Amino acid sequence: MSAVLLIEQVLNGVQFGIMLFLMAAGLTLIFGVMGLINLAHGSLYMVGAFAAAAVAGATGSFLLGLAAALAAAAAAGALIEVTVIRRLYDRDHLDQVLATFALILIFSEGTRWIFGSFPLFLDVPEALSGPVTLPGGIQYPAYRLAIILVGLAVAAGLFWLIGRTRIGVQIRAGEADREMIGALGVDINRLYTLVFALGAALAGLAGALVGAIQSVQVGMGEPVLILAFVVIVIGGIGSIKGALVGAILLGLTDTLGRTLLPVLFGTFLEPSAATSVGSAIASMAIYILMACVLVLRPTGLYGRA
Repeated sequence: MSAVLLIEQVLNGVQFGIMLFLMAAGLTLIFGVMGLINLAHGSLYMVGAFAAAAVAGATGSFLLGLAAALAAAAAAGALIEVTVIRRLYDRDHLDQVLATFALILIFSEGTRWIFGSFPLFLDVPEALSGPVTLPGGIQYPAYRLAIILVGLAVAAGLFWLIGRTRIGVQIRAGEADREMIGALGVDINRLYTLVFALGAALAGLAGALVGAIQSVQVGMGEPVLILAFVVIVIGGIGSIKGALVGAILLGLTDTLGRTLLPVLFGTFLEPSAATSVGSAIASMAIYILMACVLVLRPTGLYGRA
């Protein structure tokens, strides 16, 4: 394998990891602050993708599509938090799983009713449609590079929000002792709605960005949700830093595993067998990574006991 191809696959892994971070960051905030298992987070990813595709298709503006994705996902998140999720905080996790699974079905059928069963397509903006020449003469798609930069900017913004602002102090305090900050006069319901809407907006942004790479279709959020859960287990529940590190580790493991393992097995197996065995092991690599992390650090890389 050439060095250029290896670098391209590393960048693909980072881009995949950044997309997972946008999903996992909202999920880990919601679980860390509220203690809520939200299976409907993938549906909010889908809402963002469909909103972006519909608005961009109607207006011809990708930026308006992104704005619509953020607004639609945040509004949907706030709505379901007020109407459904707020009644689940004091219930056990089984009730939360059942209720949010029901939300998946509602969102899926509602999206199919509004947009139909056929996939939508979101075009890459013209300014980012070509390749970028990186140092060393490497050609890499400008849009994928933009996803990496946007994700890193969002990560920096989240670190600033959580660590440097008053609302960030309230979020961290709510994670540690929600009863105490309620007693100190913080409107805990408003805080929870804000956190849930923020997490939903991040999921919607991820859906909109990925929608230009793959088709936008009903049910597209559930496979990504599973990977986002793996990310927060690796990084540690409630940790934005853990979500970022875990997502990039998972993205690199998945992408490089699918690229390098067939080549590795090809040194002593026939090409067809090497591809089959390498692909099978690569599909398990992220779960092997999760198991290794849990053996060494049961709370995740940056999780607290």
